[in-house]
Amino acid sequence: MIPRRGQRPARPGLIAHLTTVDMSLELLLRPQLDAINDRGGEAVGISAPGPYVKQLQLGGIRHVPLTSSTRGWNILSDLRAGRELWSALRNERPTVLHTHNPKPGLYGRVIGRLAGVPIVVNTVHGLYATETDRWLRRLVVYSLEAVASRFSDAELVQNAEDVATIKRLRLAPRSRVSHLGNGVNLERFRPDQLSGADRHALRSDWGIEPGEVVIGTVGRLVAEKGYPELFEAIGRLDRSVRLVVVGGDDPEKSDALPRETVNTARDAGVVFLGHRSDVANVLAGFDAFVLASHREGQPRAAMEAAACGLPVVATDIRGCRQVVDHDVSGLLVGVRDAQALAEAIGRLAKDKALRQRFGEAAVAKAHAEFDERRVIERVLSCYSEVADRKHVALTLHSGGAT
Repeated sequence: MIPRRGQRPARPGLIAHLTTVDMSLELLLRPQLDAINDRGGEAVGISAPGPYVKQLQLGGIRHVPLTSSTRGWNILSDLRAGRELWSALRNERPTVLHTHNPKPGLYGRVIGRLAGVPIVVNTVHGLYATETDRWLRRLVVYSLEAVASRFSDAELVQNAEDVATIKRLRLAPRSRVSHLGNGVNLERFRPDQLSGADRHALRSDWGIEPGEVVIGTVGRLVAEKGYPELFEAIGRLDRSVRLVVVGGDDPEKSDALPRETVNTARDAGVVFLGHRSDVANVLAGFDAFVLASHREGQPRAAMEAAACGLPVVATDIRGCRQVVDHDVSGLLVGVRDAQALAEAIGRLAKDKALRQRFGEAAVAKAHAEFDERRVIERVLSCYSEVADRKHVALTLHSGGAT
């Protein structure tokens, strides 16, 4: 690909990932960034600066800050972030810009193309509208997606149901759309993470008494994760069923849980652990996992729980349906249905043999479908395929396929 007049050529091994915040780079995309460096390239993260930048840098990932990037929609901040991104791309000259939705996937694809980045790739982590949403929301989301996708070279879609929607509604050129899936580290998330004694000590630290059944969940404290219904469901069950919540506050979101809601749940016996970096160990202390979300792409937390051998209760929505096989590895229930949640959780709580059977099936499914190494290979192969098609120099050597 020949640079435009006056434009410096792209750096053949430089691949930039664009997200809203640095947490996404470290906690969700770090394996992909590491793989780029391992293959002889240079991975760069672009996002709002935050507490995870130091961890990225210690791991050899250079970070470029977008100081105006915010999670909420703010037209002035978003315009400033777009201007910062333009300057960063012209300065860094990546060969590949890999954007991640929602917001960076919209403005990032457009600016990346206009800034002359040779290859623009986007990951759809979950369309921000589903066919059950109001028509106006669908119209806005689908229209924006259709425009932005015309500026990318490839659309990597985590969820198979989203692939079908995108192709059916022609939200992107069909030839550019492929199913990516999602995955987790199966060496880190496994059933034998803790010894029996360590597990007992962990649960004791949470104030769990012998004989109590721990139902755990992982997710930001926002209503979209289904916390109001989940708290109501737990309140309908025997007090021997304890809910443990892993996840921090998210005050930037419009549906952030009010402090009084959290305090009321805590007073009722719910254990709040806040944000944790040792999720694999925490999952080992659960007896079952629940995800009551209203919307998901393909939920990593539920996949991690499945890989740890936990039966999963989840809402019957896109994403959760790809993680849970109903009545095989867990149970699917209706969205915003506290009674159905209570019945499903209660069923697992009183039947240890059922939990074990579902858990074994969950591990088998995780190893068959949720290995993050396969996802990484698909991403890197996508870069190479687009580079070959567009005759762009890309210095990444091949790795061992898994």
